[in-house]
Amino acid sequence: MNAPKLAGSARLILAFTLILLPLALLAAGPAPEGEEGGPVEPEAGADSEAVAPPDGDAANVSDLDAEAGPEVIVARIDSAIQVVVAEFMEQVTAEADLAGAEALVVELSTPGGEMQAMRAVFTAFLEADTPVVVYVSPSGAQAASAGFFILLGADLAAMAPGTNTGAAHPVAGGGGDIPGAMGDKVTQDAAATARSLAARRGRDQKLAEEAVTESRSFSAEEALEAGLVDLVAPSLQSLLVELDGRVVEKRGEETTLRTRDATVRRVEMSVFQRIRSTIAHPNIAILLMSLGSIGLIFEITHPGAIFPGVVGAICLILGLWAMSVLPINYAGLALLLLAGVLWVLEIKIPSFGMLTLAGAISFCLGAMMLFRDADPALRASLNLIVAIGITVGLVTLGLGRLALKAQFRRVATGSEGLLNELGLVSTGIPVGAPGKVRLHGEIWNAEADVAVAEGDRVRVVRVDGMTLRVEPVGDT
Repeated sequence: MNAPKLAGSARLILAFTLILLPLALLAAGPAPEGEEGGPVEPEAGADSEAVAPPDGDAANVSDLDAEAGPEVIVARIDSAIQVVVAEFMEQVTAEADLAGAEALVVELSTPGGEMQAMRAVFTAFLEADTPVVVYVSPSGAQAASAGFFILLGADLAAMAPGTNTGAAHPVAGGGGDIPGAMGDKVTQDAAATARSLAARRGRDQKLAEEAVTESRSFSAEEALEAGLVDLVAPSLQSLLVELDGRVVEKRGEETTLRTRDATVRRVEMSVFQRIRSTIAHPNIAILLMSLGSIGLIFEITHPGAIFPGVVGAICLILGLWAMSVLPINYAGLALLLLAGVLWVLEIKIPSFGMLTLAGAISFCLGAMMLFRDADPALRASLNLIVAIGITVGLVTLGLGRLALKAQFRRVATGSEGLLNELGLVSTGIPVGAPGKVRLHGEIWNAEADVAVAEGDRVRVVRVDGMTLRVEPVGDT
């Protein structure tokens, strides 16, 4: 392999590393926390030689259970509620049931999220055999919009001081109320869901409904006083102490929690889930689609560049996957595709920027219409949309300008590339007979209408096969 190919491969590897390294660091996230909780259950040492009771096998199993002690599984939601979060919660509740955990504590901090994913989360809580405790933490966190419904769906609801919940009124894509009958339908459906969850857990149905219909929000202390949550605890340790001895009803049976001295085991999202959760965000989806468009447009205008086309295809595939798990409006998607077509046409059909401007407008309108979910947490940032539209438009305009200049550039190869080139006469050229001209390091046969002496400079005016027609030029 020659040096240019090696250099190109090195640049390709370096570029891929620079792209994948931030994703890997993001996916790694914070290191899993160590086990927390109270003291470990005492080891069975002094009584290990005691005589077993008559039903020996059953007694041994009980002893092993006692030695293991109660276990509390802790998981965290710290993002908008979307399909990957719902998948993670279903996985965690199944794991808690399988492990026979004393309780599942879900630490929650979310601005809201997608309605179907929200329903999947609290449905998993309702169907779990393990008591589920939703704990809004740390201080400064919120359980707004979809998070409010998840809090209501828990067997026990807790909040840290300085947190808030509520503000669950459905809104339109632009942030305002949904107009007309559709707005009433969506609001009444959400209010009914809030009342149903509150009634199931014995919480204040009226206030739960007002959080939806009137966008009421509650601090931790207000929620406790109003009966929307069961307790306020400053930390996970204090929460476990407060939960100890509380009675929870699951599937018609009452369970008394033993959490004071329980061992805490944290369950984290897998690396793949973290990456998917990061990608499944409107801003990231729009950004990936834009980078994919730029890469493919560059590949179209510079065939053989390879790297921009490969990266563009990867970004487009990831962006399309994100859109497959987010609630999208197909009219918005059509406008995005139209923007890509217009930008490609700008390169092929010079329109003095009109197609680029139309593409930028189509992109901005499509991006604003793309995500149809009412929750603000699942809408792309308007500032980001405008910035991307302007950037991609300028890049496309620049590539189109380069392509247009290339079409009018003088041919530099073949016989056309020799026209108007200057050469040096190496053998005099008499009238009617050929001489020799040195041009581009080569010796050519040359003819002229006038005699030209050796050492004079000539200009090529025509190429006849392997013979040049030249004319003398003066010194410049």
